[in-house]
Amino acid sequence: MEKRNASLVTEFLLLGLTADPNVQTFFFVLFLVMYIVTLIGNMILITACITEPKLHTPMYFFLVNLSFLDIFCSSAIVPNMLVQFFLVRKTMSFSRCAVQMYFVFLMGITEGVLLVVMAYDRYVAISIPLRYNVIMNKSVCMKLLVFCWLSGFVGGLLDTVFPLTLSFCGHNVIDHFFCEGAAVLKLSCVDTFATEMVMLSVGTYDLLIPSLLILISYVCIIIAILRIRSLGGRYKAFSTCASHLIVVTMFYSTAIYMYMIPKTKRSTDLDKIISVFYTVTPPMLNPMIYSLRNSDVKMALLQVTRRHIF
Repeated sequence: MEKRNASLVTEFLLLGLTADPNVQTFFFVLFLVMYIVTLIGNMILITACITEPKLHTPMYFFLVNLSFLDIFCSSAIVPNMLVQFFLVRKTMSFSRCAVQMYFVFLMGITEGVLLVVMAYDRYVAISIPLRYNVIMNKSVCMKLLVFCWLSGFVGGLLDTVFPLTLSFCGHNVIDHFFCEGAAVLKLSCVDTFATEMVMLSVGTYDLLIPSLLILISYVCIIIAILRIRSLGGRYKAFSTCASHLIVVTMFYSTAIYMYMIPKTKRSTDLDKIISVFYTVTPPMLNPMIYSLRNSDVKMALLQVTRRHIF
């Protein structure tokens, strides 16, 4: 068969989550509700952190940026997925697929690095509390945030350009509900070893190394907490980390599966399910997790609600 360059593929056909019309209707309602909850929850959390002076600290500065990332990541996938539930032929142009893939990688990688920064922030706050304001000053926080976005920009570019410059030989059917990198890679009719190595290298830098740094941070945090004599002090210190630890576990467990396990050892159906838990569910749950586990956030949310409703 004659090989055609990726540039000759003008559009991709997405198979979506299911072909059953009844199930599609259920999924439409489900993901619409999840998207609305994601937008409202993250916007309320952002408003609370910005308007409440008590939350003008590095921890909540990074939390605001995490909420922005969750909104953007969810918006890059869900609206298009909702529209496609009503389309018989679920097509997406090559350029739109490239843009969607890039933004998903950009937001995902940036969020992964941001979670490392948030772990470091908690380490400094608990292990070196007297120097916390000096170490985590505004200049340092801004530099760390810029580093997060630069990591996402470069990593997202590499993870997008390499798969989309392969030869597809006319194959354009993506067995997924969005232009996911591994799903697009499966369409190539040429050897993808070099591209997989590039994506594996990016994954090592953006997933394995950050997860190792987070693990080291929490080992140090646990050691510091055990040195606290009072039971109340230990509980208070751990409660400030519990929300972050839950979010980290959700994010890295699914992301490592998606981008660090070879595609030949993975099920397509399982890929779709994991993708939902990686891209759609965390943005909805993150505001709830941080709100329920943090008394300062709960008080700020209560004040914001009273201010706007009453």
